[in-house]
Formats: sequence, C-alpha cells, structure tokens
Amino acid sequence: MRKLWFAALIAAALAVVTVALPVIANQKNATDVAKSRDLSDPATSGVLPSHRASKTPAATVPPKATTTTAPSKKPATTPASTTPKPTTAPTTTKAPTVPSADEGDAGPAFAGPCSGVVIKPGQNAQSIVNSKPAGTTFCFAAGLHRITETIRPKADTTLASADRAVLTGSVPLTGWAKSGATWVVRGALPAAYGMSGQCEDNKANICHLREQVFVDGEHLTRVASLAAVEAGTFYADYAGNAIYVGSDPAGHAVEMSKTKTAIESGSTGVIVRGLTIEHFASAPQAGALVSGPGWKVTANDVRWNHAVGVMLVKANNTRVEKNLIRNNGQLGLGQYSSAAATVARNVITGNNTDGFWIADWESGGIKSTRSSGTVSGNLIKANRGVGMWADVADDGRVISGNKIIGNAADGIRYEISRNGTIESNTISGNGFGTGRGSGTSLWDGGGVNINTSTNVTVRNNVVSGNVNGVTIQSRTRGTGPWGTYLLRDIQVTGNTIEMTDGSQSTGMVKNSGAEVPAGEVVFSGNKYVLDALGAQRFARFGTKLTADGWRQAGLDSLGSFLLN
Repeated sequence: MRKLWFAALIAAALAVVTVALPVIANQKNATDVAKSRDLSDPATSGVLPSHRASKTPAATVPPKATTTTAPSKKPATTPASTTPKPTTAPTTTKAPTVPSADEGDAGPAFAGPCSGVVIKPGQNAQSIVNSKPAGTTFCFAAGLHRITETIRPKADTTLASADRAVLTGSVPLTGWAKSGATWVVRGALPAAYGMSGQCEDNKANICHLREQVFVDGEHLTRVASLAAVEAGTFYADYAGNAIYVGSDPAGHAVEMSKTKTAIESGSTGVIVRGLTIEHFASAPQAGALVSGPGWKVTANDVRWNHAVGVMLVKANNTRVEKNLIRNNGQLGLGQYSSAAATVARNVITGNNTDGFWIADWESGGIKSTRSSGTVSGNLIKANRGVGMWADVADDGRVISGNKIIGNAADGIRYEISRNGTIESNTISGNGFGTGRGSGTSLWDGGGVNINTSTNVTVRNNVVSGNVNGVTIQSRTRGTGPWGTYLLRDIQVTGNTIEMTDGSQSTGMVKNSGAEVPAGEVVFSGNKYVLDALGAQRFARFGTKLTADGWRQAGLDSLGSFLLN
C-alpha cells in the first residue's frame, strides 16, 4: 500500500485521544421486524431477555449529498488539509494485554490432574455430589457419563476430569422400523410444548424445539415435515410421538438429546474443569452449563447443545477461560446480570447450528446483558450471528485483544449500553450473512457497530474486510436503568479500517427523533485503507462522502488514507 498525498499528517494520525466513552453496539434493524422492543427494566430471569428492534428507521433528510460515482482507480487530486498538527499527543489508558487464543489453545487438554472422589460412568453423578459436603473435589473417570439429573454443586466444589470424561444429556434411540422412504422410532419424545425464541426461518419456526438427533455423533438437521426428510435430516412428530430419519440407522449409534442442563447452581466458588459437555436439550436462552458467582470454568469442551453452551446468571466475578465452546444450537456464551466477569482465551466457534435468527436475535458467539467485565484474548470465529454482543445496560465492558473472524453478523455490537472500551482487536470478514434482516448498509452493522450507547471508546483495532467498517447508529430506543438511551461520547481513534470492496463504508446514521449534538461522535487519528480516494466509503447521517469529504465534514482531520 502506498501513502496518499497528505503524508504530512500521518505522524499526527498516531495521536490517540482517549476519553473513556461508552459505546452502544446497536443490534441490526431488519425491515421486517414488527415493533420496537420494550426497554424498561424486565423482570429478573435466568435467561437472556428477548430483544426486538424497531423497524428500519425512516430516512432523515440529509444535507446535499455528493453525486454517486464509480470509485476511481487512481487518487483524486484534492487540496491538502490545513488542519494544524497537535503539539502534544493525548495520553492513553490500555487494558491488560492477553494473548489471543488459537484453535489448539483451549479445551480439556489443558485441564491438568484431578484428585478426589471418583465418579464412574453409569453412576448417578448428582446423587454422589449431593452426598458429600461443600468443598469436595469430584473427578469424573474416562468414558461416557449419561446425565439424567442436573448436577447441582455446593459451594467451593470442584467438578473435574483429567481423563476427558464426556457428560452427555442424550439417550440412545433403538427399535427403528422402515416407514416408506424413511425410518421411524416411537415413544421417545416429550409432550408438545410452546414456542420461544426467534428463528431464521420464521415460517417453519422450529428452532425452539429442544430435542436434537445425532448419528454416530453427527448432528442431524431438523426439518419441518415428514415430506422434507432426507439423508442427514430428521423430523420430530410430537403429536404422534415419532422421530423419522432419512438414512437407515442399522449398525449406527443414534441418540436424542433429552436432559435440559448438565450443571447448574447458585452456589459460590465452584470449579468446572476438563469436562466435555454435549447433547443437552437446553431451552432457548438457557445454558447446558449455568454458572453461579465466583466460578472458574476452565479447559472444558462445551459442544452440540441445543441453546447456549455456557450461561452466566448472577455470576459476579466468574472466570471462563481456555474453553472450547462450539457448535451449540443458539449461542456460545451468554452473560446475564453478572458483574466483573472475565471471559478470556476461549475458542468460541460454529455456534447457532439449529437455525436461530442470525441478524437480530442473540445467536452466534457471545451475548451479554446487564453485566460488566472483560472479554479478552478469545478466538470468536465463524458463528452464525454476532461475534461479541453487549446489549441492554451493559456497563463497564472491556472487549480487548480478541480475534473476531468470519461471523455472519457484526463482529462487535455494542448496543444501548455505556462505559465501554473496544481495543486492540482483530476484526475481519464479519457481517456477510444473507438471511432474514441481513444487509449491507450502515443500518445493518459491520466490523464494529455502536448503537445508541454512551461513553464508548473504540481504539487501536484492525477492522478489515467486513461488510462495513465502523458503524455508529443513533436510534430511539426508550429508557433503561440510567434514563433515556442516547448516542453520546463516542470516540473512534487509532484504528486501521480497511474498506476496498463492495459497498463497505464507515460512518454514522440516525433515525427521526434521535439527534446527535455536535462533538458527541469523534473520529480521530484513524488509518483508512481504501481502493480509491474518490470512492465514497464514508457517510454522515445520510450523506455519502469521499475521504476528502469526510475531512471537510470535520471528521478525522488527523486521519491518514492509504491506497490498497
């Protein structure tokens, strides 16, 4: 990449303006969402609250826009900026540096030894745990432990394995019979139950159904009718209490998830280490592993559960570290009403396997509500939803040093929250989902999406190859615990933002009634990597702008612009 004509300002671009400002990552606003969600304080519950955004805002009348033209391949000739350089650089406060995890850096291989009361396959784990006093260490022996009753540890209990024990919530399905072009087994399903959650396919609406089916450990895709069954799929007829599959199950191990939760307790100081937790039939927004306060959840493999893999509920000061959290049906990790939690060096990948709404309903990597703490050094990759989403009254959230790659919705979404720091993350390839409510405008988000939040700093990140760069959204979102949700005190500084393809852009949007006073959104000292200077890769409240127009609008006079 070669520097453009205003190289004289590059040194000044390194100045970092660091005011601890809250960032709101607004959730995407799909055109087909029916109503604004009620943002008054919801009743406390053990699951993440549902959030529905208002319809795509009516267009505001922008200032006179520049004419849209195809991007030039060569830099346009524009006058040099006369903005003076600062004489001193502002000071910066950084979060602690945590090395980012890679795919081989987490899971039961890092659990270490276990010495204590041994629980063997075939024993009732909860009965044994309940029979011992608080503070006991339990060591799960190697093998498959069928959990038919949720394990509820007492205070300071350790549940661990040095032998990669597997805790499963599934039961074997036997007694299959040929039925036309399918195979059927009867009598395994529960009674029909009500719908919850939001599905990507909102006509079939089957994502809430909790029972998953696995053949030799491979997850089958649920379909909505018997006629749709084919190889690799299954249909559950709750009225007829029958499960149909599209391939002959003879000679294969076929299982159905049944138990809702593996481990759950409000007791303090519990350690969960070295376990594989799989095939639990958790309800939407509920977890297979539900942490209480002060827990240490370390080096586990939490996979192929129906809803949330790891859920923190009123779990102040809990630490979730070096876990594999993957291929869960809705969400990798949820945090609700939990202060000062640490989520560090986990690999969170491939979540939302069961068809929850990608664009706008707590599916994907991490979702946090009414909480605080640090999300650092994680690999958050290839989730079918938002990578990291802080939403509804998060307060004091630090998101730092993560690799957030290839998620179907925003890389980071900071929404109706405050006092956030988003720094030193690598954010690439996010936001290219094509399902219901997905899109490419600034209203649809990007690498970093700040939505109607206060006092948020976005600094020193590398944001490249996302559907958009940094999107700042001001919406009418109602009130929360500290009053009306507003977009205020947003600082975007020292980032590298690459926009070279498609309609990628960086900028601000607002809807009617969500005005943003001058000076409340500051871009300063960022480096923009562009395909052409004449490309309109920037936008200010409805007006598309080139690099020169961005500066003339009073945005990032200290920034530098490079050609790719």
